[in-house]
Amino acid sequence: MNALTTLYIWKLQILNYIGTFLSPLALRLLLAWEFWESGVEKYQGTNWFNGIQDKFMFPFNVVPPEISWQMATWFEMIGAIALVLGLATRFFSFSLIILTIVAIHSVHWPADWSSLNQLLTNGYDICNSSGGNFKLPLIFLVMFIPLLFSGPGKLSIDHLIWRAYK
Repeated sequence: MNALTTLYIWKLQILNYIGTFLSPLALRLLLAWEFWESGVEKYQGTNWFNGIQDKFMFPFNVVPPEISWQMATWFEMIGAIALVLGLATRFFSFSLIILTIVAIHSVHWPADWSSLNQLLTNGYDICNSSGGNFKLPLIFLVMFIPLLFSGPGKLSIDHLIWRAYK
């Protein structure tokens, strides 16, 4: 190997090492921010789940709206704190994935659409129209995948616990 190749490999190794710390932390912080804001909005607001209870998928449609509201509020807020700390990251990632799927199905999916093109172009509609606004929650779902399958990274309480019991 020549010196340039060795330097390139060395820099890649450094970036890979830093990535085990920063990449999952960045995902956790961004997702925590979003879900914290959503949870606080629910906590300070009024329960509007009564009006959409029939849109919830089974088994969530049989849970009383008051309980659903409290569960969503507290899972978003406690989950956000847990994501920041990197505590029970896989559990809260999975829980928030389920919550997000229910939200996409009941709130963010278009009321009606006549073509796939219309569905895709209206996906960024960030308003209360019937066009839907599912793309941002879908992006959050994709962001949870590395946290669910690879864990919270080395800057986390989960990692410290894992190292202590290893």
